[in-house]
Amino acid sequence: MTGSGILHSSDTRNEIEEGFVFAPKFNADGLLPAIATDAETGAVLMLAWMNAEALKRTVETGEAWYWSRSRQDLWHKGATSGQIQHVQELRIDCDQDTVWLKVRVDGDGGCCHTGRTSCFYRIIVNGPEGPVLRRTGRHHLDGESPSR
Repeated sequence: MTGSGILHSSDTRNEIEEGFVFAPKFNADGLLPAIATDAETGAVLMLAWMNAEALKRTVETGEAWYWSRSRQDLWHKGATSGQIQHVQELRIDCDQDTVWLKVRVDGDGGCCHTGRTSCFYRIIVNGPEGPVLRRTGRHHLDGESPSR
């Protein structure tokens, strides 16, 4: 894993996009967006950030680790809540600047600090005076009817 996100000069676009070299491209802050979805349902659970150490620990342990931007510290998801995310599959996108974790969640299956299954529990709709938010059900997963 390229910890700095700087690719070797020999790396070509084709090698990055089509090859088998794992060379994640971290942003200027040394971070990579990480999207977690439920491995069984496909529902989007959360978006978090990983630095090189979080990505390394995730690969090595099979459990999700993230970088907390607010605490400026590594974060083992579920270590205190019991909602450990067991990685069933880890993917990287075409230009290697975003990772996708398909996870199985321990505990009550929650993911969001608000107690919901998913952090994406509000829908943006166009109201008479512009965009407004509507909540979905407390444990809404994709495919369920949103509550009003």
